[in-house]
Amino acid sequence: MKITIICEGRTEKAFNPCLKSFLSDRLHGKNPALRYDVHNGAIPAGKKLKKLVGTLLTNGPVKSDAVIALTDVYPAFADAASAKQAMQEAVGNEPKFFPHVALHDFEAWLLPYWDRIQKLSGRNSAPFAQNPEAVNHGNPPAHRLSKLFEAGSCRASYSKP
Repeated sequence: MKITIICEGRTEKAFNPCLKSFLSDRLHGKNPALRYDVHNGAIPAGKKLKKLVGTLLTNGPVKSDAVIALTDVYPAFADAASAKQAMQEAVGNEPKFFPHVALHDFEAWLLPYWDRIQKLSGRNSAPFAQNPEAVNHGNPPAHRLSKLFEAGSCRASYSKP
């Protein structure tokens, strides 16, 4: 199986080893081939998203068996449901398309790996929230991670990828 993941940037692609490990634990060696379609900023919307998904499923660079779209709620949408709905409506009734949304920014999905974040930043600190979806828009996870890294001993600032 070949899956293309449409994503906003290099941070999502950098998560690939963790995703492969997660899938391997659950699929017992029957992992799909993952390909990333990286956009510098927001992923396409509306008719452009529909066309991209159609191309990836029929004759893209590598014909995909499924397409996953990852986007952030912040700042373009009011909530995760509206972001997911907008993507689904744009693409239409395509059973091989799976929209997914990070409530704020992708870094919220990194919070379950708090021990690793502390090690990389060189700073011991309490996690921002136990539930990644509970982190608020007023102080997005990427901004919080930047402050953590700047206060830590590892490096001057957090690098998204």
